[in-house]
Amino acid sequence: MEENLLAKQREKQKVTWDGLGEEMKRIICIAVPMVIVTATQYLLQVVSIMMVGHLNNNLYLSGAALAISLATVTGFSVLAGMASGLETICGQAYGAQQYEKVGVQTYTAIFSLTVVCLPLTFIWISMEKILVFIGQDPLIAQEAGKFLIWLVPALFAHAIMQPFVRYFQMQSLLLPMLISSCVTLCIHIPLCWALVFQTGMNNIGGALAMSISIWLNVTFLGLYMRYSPACAKTRAPISMELFQGIWEFFRFAIPSAVMICLEWWSFELLILLSGLLPNPQLETSVLSICLNTISTLFSIPFGIAAAASTRISNELGAGNPHAAHVAVLAAMSFAIMETAIVSGTLFVCRHDFGYIFSNEKEVVDYVTVMAPLICISVILDSIQGVLAGVARGCGWQHIGVYVNLGAFYLCGIPVAATLAFLAKMRGKGLWIGVQVGAFVQCILFSTITSCINWEQQAIKARKRLFDSEISADNRLV
Repeated sequence: MEENLLAKQREKQKVTWDGLGEEMKRIICIAVPMVIVTATQYLLQVVSIMMVGHLNNNLYLSGAALAISLATVTGFSVLAGMASGLETICGQAYGAQQYEKVGVQTYTAIFSLTVVCLPLTFIWISMEKILVFIGQDPLIAQEAGKFLIWLVPALFAHAIMQPFVRYFQMQSLLLPMLISSCVTLCIHIPLCWALVFQTGMNNIGGALAMSISIWLNVTFLGLYMRYSPACAKTRAPISMELFQGIWEFFRFAIPSAVMICLEWWSFELLILLSGLLPNPQLETSVLSICLNTISTLFSIPFGIAAAASTRISNELGAGNPHAAHVAVLAAMSFAIMETAIVSGTLFVCRHDFGYIFSNEKEVVDYVTVMAPLICISVILDSIQGVLAGVARGCGWQHIGVYVNLGAFYLCGIPVAATLAFLAKMRGKGLWIGVQVGAFVQCILFSTITSCINWEQQAIKARKRLFDSEISADNRLV
């Protein structure tokens, strides 16, 4: 009996390692296009900031930078987080061959996120008054307020684009997204230049260019979804059925948004705290450079996380727990390799990469001191980013909420404030504190992932999918 059990275990290990190579190929085929898609979409706002920066007007640049930061915190991050709920719903539905549900839930998400945009629009329109009320410079507040008003169309475009991205991602239809994002960026660069420098719109032209470009991306993806044979199975007709899935969507969307935003906002809080330190201009500049560096590099683990979420949700929906487990191993293998290469390169270039952002020697020297800490952040972000993708694939975003809340707000931020202000470590103390939070986050996510019962997860996914299908059929009857 024991010999048979040992033989089965050895066979299972052999299957696991034999399947790991094939799974790594699947992961990389999804991850590479998703990295490019994420980077090109992020570059839209970078290009707008760069164009406005060349107007040689610090007021325009300050207003635009503040506006985009506020837009990200109060709008784009919320919509992206909520749309991540589709990684569970659509991914598992596609794996279970419930193809029509993928399309219906995409429409449900678009409708729901459009409704969410209404109160967000009111906040954006009132942002100038809010900024003045909390003590911001009135001139900067005015420019930021105008910039945000012209970004409102981009908010509604995001409400459509983010569900589209998950729709294509969960089916591994990555080429249309890749082409659409790259074409959009190529159009955005001359468009932004023309609106900023040739029309007299100045900084407002950067906001209008972003809105137009994101709507172009939405249009390209919408046309492909509507007319491509590749989407025939999942292209459900728009009907009243989209309202029936609202509860299920919000059940996963709200914890997804909270999980992502809690981490996102902790770094924004870091920048705010840096303004309270001695020599706030230097501290804020250096921490902004550090944050922009890891935000840009995060597109790589984000792509791997998207691939992991896609593969895991597809396999759980198909009732293949073993394949889902192998997908976790493959994704984590890539995360470890990626983080070793990126952090190692960053450390070797630590004396020079500060010049990318500033020519001031004081700033560059400070960045050089912070570089080892940034390397550690890259490592932690890569690991936790992929583990968060595993969480979305499994559908336990609600656990991620508690993990991020405890890691950053009960641990990381208090440690950061203590080191920065009481221990007099300034910006270095702030960054170390957030790293402590990220380390706790990695430990918690790793512990939870290692304890997953994959057979039970597959059973739960199938039960939820087919229970919802029976409920829908009963409502139709």
